[in-house]
Amino acid sequence: MILRKKTIRFLSWMTAFFLSVSGSVILTGNGLTSTVSALSEDSISAPSAVLMDASTGQVLFEKNPHEIRACASITKVMTLLLVMEALEEGKIALSETVTASAHAASMGGSDIWLEPGETMTVDEMIRATIIASANDAAVALAEYVSGTEEDFVARMNERAGELGMNETVFKNCNGLDEEGHLTSAYDVALMSRELIRHRKILDYSGIWMDELRGGKTQLVNTNKLLKSYPGITGLKTGTTSQAGSCISATAERDGLSLIAVILGSSSGKERFTDAAALLDYGFAGYAMAEPAVPEDAVRTIPVRNGMTGEVLTAVPEVSSVLIRKGEEKKITSEVILPTELEAPISQGEKLGVLLYKNGSERIGEYPITAAGEVKEINFGDVFQLLLSAMAH
Repeated sequence: MILRKKTIRFLSWMTAFFLSVSGSVILTGNGLTSTVSALSEDSISAPSAVLMDASTGQVLFEKNPHEIRACASITKVMTLLLVMEALEEGKIALSETVTASAHAASMGGSDIWLEPGETMTVDEMIRATIIASANDAAVALAEYVSGTEEDFVARMNERAGELGMNETVFKNCNGLDEEGHLTSAYDVALMSRELIRHRKILDYSGIWMDELRGGKTQLVNTNKLLKSYPGITGLKTGTTSQAGSCISATAERDGLSLIAVILGSSSGKERFTDAAALLDYGFAGYAMAEPAVPEDAVRTIPVRNGMTGEVLTAVPEVSSVLIRKGEEKKITSEVILPTELEAPISQGEKLGVLLYKNGSERIGEYPITAAGEVKEINFGDVFQLLLSAMAH
């Protein structure tokens, strides 16, 4: 009888607990249950957070996303973006030698203790910047790309404007606390998304341990999620007295790429816990689907007054689309094309649209174009055709 009462009380408590949580409960790989279909702001301890789908830029969760805050070494995401762009544009190369200036060597905080005049390759400086969050290496790279840190920071702000980072002002390239050096979680997600478009950066951000100076300097990644979170690919941590503990965490699973930004945590442990919670929510609730191209999207359309009487349509490669898990069967397609066309028609000319919807929500739109050209009929061309036919 006593056992039964305890059992009833336990079941009642468990029922009340699960009813109090908004969302569904799923079984995880370790046999534990976790709520994943809903995530409240109270679930995230940090004052500001954003979860973004990297492929579409869609925000999947937000908590004070546009709150203006310091971001510490998350700043280096923009620094590394400009470095990667310089590499891809051929302005610099990984094997080139960077010489540390007195200014670069004077940086405080986390660094690799560069001496004025010391040399390292661009590759080594990148590794120091992203793995060990070295402030001196970041400045050395900035000076190598733009001549001075001041000119580099001007380009950082210009690039931020191009990316729509309307809440960001950079004052330096490494994130050391400085008055007016501010951003937002949403802006950090934007620049992180742009950086991971350069897939080479993931070769660096996923490194746990490395070394420089022939093994004399050890590099240990500041992103502890690399050791604990399945699918983690990067990206950057940051901590200062003004910014608190911050992270922009990137992860990929089953074609889904997510960016979790946490700003202002009270400890490093809490930032990792919050980032993992955001990523868990995203991977549990969302997926990438590959919609099929309907057969009637590629067909011939009659053409009036043309040298040929029809034109074949063409459809570009259809990208995967972001959906909530379980909504694959809700995806519908619609082909919008005219029943007849008028010459002339150029190859590649837009003729119609292929739409994809998830219920009433439009999730994809692609142009349907002409696979070839159709010239307008004229007397000279017709005469040449007649002569050609008579010759045969």
